[in-house]
Amino acid sequence: MQKPQRKQGKFWPRVRAIIWEKAQQLYQMENAKTMDSDFKGLTATRKELREGGYFHTAKLIVLRNLWREKKGLPSIEEEAYTMQEQTTTTKKSILPLKNQKQQNNKRKGDAKENA
Repeated sequence: MQKPQRKQGKFWPRVRAIIWEKAQQLYQMENAKTMDSDFKGLTATRKELREGGYFHTAKLIVLRNLWREKKGLPSIEEEAYTMQEQTTTTKKSILPLKNQKQQNNKRKGDAKENA
């Protein structure tokens, strides 16, 4: 008896390719940081990416980004970029943030005492 042909999935083949690309990107970024001017842009084998933990990290990042995309939230990279922009703009104007924080730290009983 012949085994029934298994259908090719739609989700994992597409996502697995994205994970391998992201793992290679993480590998390249780490080597560029550690090697500075000696970095030649070498690519790692899949075995090296798995042993180095890049595949697992990339898998977590890609799946989290897909989930966030499905929920209509920004990806991790987009969120990090906006957080970076916010910190650079708040460094210029710290006073409004300090005033807001002081107002939020009031105790519940303070309103009765001041009235």
